[in-house]
Amino acid sequence: MPASVPALLARNVAQFGSKPAYREKEFGIWQSWTWAEAAEEIDAIAYGLLALGVDRGDYIAVIGQNRPALYWSMVAAQKVGAIPVPLYQDAVAEEMAYVLEHCGARFVIAGDQEQVDKVIEVQDTVHCIEHIIYQDARGLRKYDHSKLHSLEAIQAEGRAAQERFEKELATREAELGWDSTCVMLYTSGTTGKPKGVVLSNKNIIATSKNSAEFDDLRPGDEVLAYLPMAWVGDFIFSIGQAMWTGFCVNCPESPETMMTNLREIGPTYYFAPPRVFETQLTNVMIRMEDASKPKQRMFRYFMDHARKVGPKLLDGKPVGFMDRLKYNLGETLVYGPLKNTLGFSRVRVGYTAGEAIGPEIFDFYRSLGINLKQLYGQTEASVFITQQPDNEVRPDTVGVPSPGVEIRIDDNGEVYYRSPGVFVEYYKNAESTASTKDGEGWVATGDAGFIEPDTGHLRIIDRAKDVGKMADGRLFAPKYVENKLKFFPNILEAVVFGSGRDYCTAFINIDLTAVGNWAERNNISYSSYQELAQHPKVLETIQGHVEEVNRSVAEDEMLSGCQIHRFLVLHKELDADDGELTRTRKVRRRIIEEKFADLIAALYGGSDSVYTETEVTYEDGRKGKIKATLNIRDAKVADEVDRKKVAAE
Repeated sequence: MPASVPALLARNVAQFGSKPAYREKEFGIWQSWTWAEAAEEIDAIAYGLLALGVDRGDYIAVIGQNRPALYWSMVAAQKVGAIPVPLYQDAVAEEMAYVLEHCGARFVIAGDQEQVDKVIEVQDTVHCIEHIIYQDARGLRKYDHSKLHSLEAIQAEGRAAQERFEKELATREAELGWDSTCVMLYTSGTTGKPKGVVLSNKNIIATSKNSAEFDDLRPGDEVLAYLPMAWVGDFIFSIGQAMWTGFCVNCPESPETMMTNLREIGPTYYFAPPRVFETQLTNVMIRMEDASKPKQRMFRYFMDHARKVGPKLLDGKPVGFMDRLKYNLGETLVYGPLKNTLGFSRVRVGYTAGEAIGPEIFDFYRSLGINLKQLYGQTEASVFITQQPDNEVRPDTVGVPSPGVEIRIDDNGEVYYRSPGVFVEYYKNAESTASTKDGEGWVATGDAGFIEPDTGHLRIIDRAKDVGKMADGRLFAPKYVENKLKFFPNILEAVVFGSGRDYCTAFINIDLTAVGNWAERNNISYSSYQELAQHPKVLETIQGHVEEVNRSVAEDEMLSGCQIHRFLVLHKELDADDGELTRTRKVRRRIIEEKFADLIAALYGGSDSVYTETEVTYEDGRKGKIKATLNIRDAKVADEVDRKKVAAE
């Protein structure tokens, strides 16, 4: 087995040299590179890095949108014995400064002027950076270029210096082995400062091999690379598995055109976090609200049928002749056109992970015949801990252990795993490494769950630190309720409180796209997110969603205590720039509890409204304050509903 990513690249050139390896859309045109052409581009960057003075063990930060040239830069960094460190392109300068300083990056490869500006801004405090390389030259002509270089110029210098550095590059590449560092990826920092996760070639290649074989990924598969390059999932899909299987990586033109590019490519292997699937479903529902009455009736009729038989057909279970015939008609009239609109016509294997997905959302996509599955993973595991095998897909589990992975449940319910993908260490943080990974290689996930004895599937309840008890001893698992709330297109985010309390309460963010569309259809004018969020009809709608979720939660005896008694709709969207979410869109509960302590106190204090002032960060980095008076609503819980029914009878 090849012992490094560059060795896999050489194998792919030999086996798939003339087949497409990378595509990107620029200026409305798809450009393509074969494996042989991509290898030549990577070599040119590698020679250019040697000419620039990159040493073994140097850290090279890579920042920007998904672009073949930036993926090539990471492989080129590995070839010269350096370590690529991809950063989140939407990180503010302060977040970027921490990572750059922590890893001691001597070189930065940036996508465009925006990223270059952020790096230049932090150089007053981060003194390790010696050279900045940029891909897109627009807007950079008048900058000081003494330490600023275009990637094109670096490649040109590399090609010119090839003869001079050919032997040195071959030597460095030959030094790479199973235990050499492949990449360093930073955690999202949900509970504190991000940690640098060191992943070896063994971690990446063994995990890529095992996971690709699990789903029978093939050289002819197509993927769309649109997730942040700093996220471990993108690194595995767009470099690890791509290099192992030889499939083609497609980069969209921009985040704004991602959905259009998705339809154009029609990937066969697709991954998206729940938020993307939720947004797509929201857009579908909005379009149906605008459709004619006959179309709405046809959509509902066939979708009701799809929910009954679609998953059974997907799993190869027996379905009656008439049901199959009706489903085939629905495929022609509804499911097929809808999948084509979503870009999912060719998806053979689809995954979601990162956060739990609402069962209703999950079932919606599978009812269309899309083989959507769940996986459970972490940066520290090189992604894969569990995966759902075909024909064993359920919304309430995250599957069985991935090939090569062992799982055990600790006495307190925390999930532990051990695998070839287990990270080497947290960079410069031996204490956290020791507290996360023991001497036998077992890693604490921080998640609470259990393994079903009859199926072997893992069920995740919540983050171990978030699972608690209500004041009366009943189980409190906020994520379970939040995911049910987020199924509704009108709700973008929810945060549930209740640990140690007599009852649960919630903050809710409306989805501006969905609710704004509703307001437009109903001739309701508004001037801001804040005004729309507090509109009486919006509050009534959200209350209906909360009470529907309460009825659903009441059916689960173990978690029935998590019904929401009181809630408010926030006056602003929770935002990563304000520290309320991580860059991977995970809720930072402790920060929210501290920042909005006055709102939580009002929820539990019996008030009907609360005045608040909140500091926000604008896109240009300026700070400001939002002032608002928020309405607080009481929601019916199931036992109250039942008492009223009894009283009426």
